[in-house]
Amino acid sequence: MQKVLIANRGEIAVRIIRACDDAGLESVAVYAGVDADALHVNAATEAWTLGGDSPADSYLNVAKLLDIARRSGADAVHPGYGFLSENADFAQAVQDAGLVWIGPTPEAIRVLGNKVSARELAIRVGAPLVAGSEGTVATAAEVRAFAMAHGLPVAIKAAFGGGGRGLKVVWDMDAIEESFDSAVRESTAAFGRGECFVERFLHKPRHVEAQILADTRGNVIVVGTRDCSLQRRNQKLVEEAPAPFLTPAQRAQIYTSAKAICRAAGYTGAGTVEYLLAQDGTISFLEVNTRLQVEHPITEETSGIDLVLAQLTIAAGGPLPVAADPEPRGHSFEFRINAEDVGRGFLPCPGTVTTFTVPTGPGIRVDTGVRAGDLVPAQFDSLLAKLIVTGADRQQALRRARRALAEFEITGLPTVLPFHRAVVRAPAFTGADRLGVHTGWIQADFAEQLPNDPQYNPAAPEAPRHTISIEVDGRRMALGLPASLLDALGRGAGPANSPAAGSAAGSFSAVGTAGTVSPAPEADPSILSATMGGSVVKWMVEPGAAVTEGDPVLVLEAMKMESIVTAHRTGILRNPTVHPGDAVAANSAVASIGD
Repeated sequence: MQKVLIANRGEIAVRIIRACDDAGLESVAVYAGVDADALHVNAATEAWTLGGDSPADSYLNVAKLLDIARRSGADAVHPGYGFLSENADFAQAVQDAGLVWIGPTPEAIRVLGNKVSARELAIRVGAPLVAGSEGTVATAAEVRAFAMAHGLPVAIKAAFGGGGRGLKVVWDMDAIEESFDSAVRESTAAFGRGECFVERFLHKPRHVEAQILADTRGNVIVVGTRDCSLQRRNQKLVEEAPAPFLTPAQRAQIYTSAKAICRAAGYTGAGTVEYLLAQDGTISFLEVNTRLQVEHPITEETSGIDLVLAQLTIAAGGPLPVAADPEPRGHSFEFRINAEDVGRGFLPCPGTVTTFTVPTGPGIRVDTGVRAGDLVPAQFDSLLAKLIVTGADRQQALRRARRALAEFEITGLPTVLPFHRAVVRAPAFTGADRLGVHTGWIQADFAEQLPNDPQYNPAAPEAPRHTISIEVDGRRMALGLPASLLDALGRGAGPANSPAAGSAAGSFSAVGTAGTVSPAPEADPSILSATMGGSVVKWMVEPGAAVTEGDPVLVLEAMKMESIVTAHRTGILRNPTVHPGDAVAANSAVASIGD
């Protein structure tokens, strides 16, 4: 193994490129059009374009990836996480092309990457788990039947994938159909497959997982545990290692069942066995992620094992880095720094990073794929960076985390940094004798303070722009300018307190003839605006239908996550200006609701 193609982007591509350099291997980066100037492109030994901007045309395109591997002379492929990392067909295609696949075998991915067959294997080895469907569910009617038999809430989950995408928790029978459809759409968009299954949803559990390594000689170790309970939209925001406040019996049950599952599947490489820990102490098997996890750095920090280097060694036929389960040393937190607006319900917010200043000091590590000036595109996920903070124990790590988060500065677009700064001071999270958070804690117990707390400064709306007509060398042209500048032009650019300014009260907008500025109309209260930038997935109501304030009317997708636009008033939905597949800007008009 001499040259590794990294079939991914962003911070994880940078992380793998650096591991390849540590191992003396060359690296090949690939990139979508919008990533042409990304950090991972410049960090690799060489970089090749995928010639597309959407996931399907770039990082999910198997033919393009294999063609670049052939043309670049790569002899191995590392998939990172997300995209094709848990796609058994891609793993098989890589091997069929004569390349080394840096991950588990295609057979192991099929068994464990499919959450339905993973449940069946877990049952065979005696791992604990909750009730679930027998196989995948093809229709919402099957979900309804399961819910009637086992009760609500239920979780609809993508059978192929992870990271919270394609996962919908249903609390109301009336929401089953839309939740099922949305889970299928998200799963298809993120993983290329839409099959889903259903299982009972445990209320207010913790999310605990075991990091495993397995070599080609049948040896399996648990490198450590992690707690990943702080989530929103079923995606993790904060993780820590080792998982705190586990009893010796719980820890033993996790270690024993995780190893048994992986041995039974013939697993090799790095993987994660995930569990839910109920409030009564019951542990339930959740899934196996047949890939490197986003949160792997905290296990590296507390075990002393470089998991990516271990992946490379195992793929080359080498041994495990240690012979037995290592004991954790110290405590580590990972804070995912996402481009999301906390004050607006964690809405994804693509844009341009203006400044990017990272913290320094003892126990601080930052893994990132962006720099100041980089564009964060809407086509891909919202992760900008990972802040990893390690201390001698949990309380020291928390003190260091407070300091590091205060020093971390990102401008140009909203991020979740304000949330992190608050959560490391929340008693439910920082208690010395118990962990008071759970997988729904942010929405259920923490979210109420978000809209009203000044520290979560919601992103300022995009400055309004208006278009005027101008003539350049006799040619008529349209020019878009900020409304504030047009106001100044309409006042003759005089000082705000000048007579000219006073005589031109009001704002200005469209120009009827070149050089003539007309007063802007008052804001129309009937206008329904997009809550975020992204693409239109579907309208949930037809034009002419009556809606009530708060009703869901439009589904938008950005950064691989769907969001619902609700009616801002009661009335009749009219004049939709966007259609499925259209791109929309945040705060732009999409329809009207009136009498």
